Amino acid sequence: MKPGRQNLILEIINEQDIETQHQLLKALAERGIKSTQATLSRDIKDMRLIKQMGANGHYRYAVSTEQINDELAQKLRTIFRESVTSFDVAQNLLIIKTLPSLAPAACSAIEAMKDPALVGALAGHDTAFLALKDTQAAEKLRREIESILSH
Repeated sequence: MKPGRQNLILEIINEQDIETQHQLLKALAERGIKSTQATLSRDIKDMRLIKQMGANGHYRYAVSTEQINDELAQKLRTIFRESVTSFDVAQNLLIIKTLPSLAPAACSAIEAMKDPALVGALAGHDTAFLALKDTQAAEKLRREIESILSH
């Protein structure tokens, strides 16, 4: 019941400008879901919904972009852990070897870290090349990757 209700809440706030819990309760009821304010409040907290300024100048419930980014980063870390077979540093380059077809995913995971020393990345079928500003930055990123893979 809870996952279904929360999915419906997401549908509603994506389709309508919902400013209050009362409006959300009413929208849920219109779709056949009866809920209490306390339950709805817990759902909002669990889902980490925020209020943000809508196009009409009023605040409305929305999914936090920070939450989306955190969830994406976590998924990318998991893919990274599952796909990387080896990695090494050659001067200011970090070379990552992956299982077949997973180098782009590994590259995306590294880019999601938003390391300011990362100059660019190029991914092939099973190899990713990451160019960093200098050898120290490449070594630092190598240590971070070691840390990610050891957890």
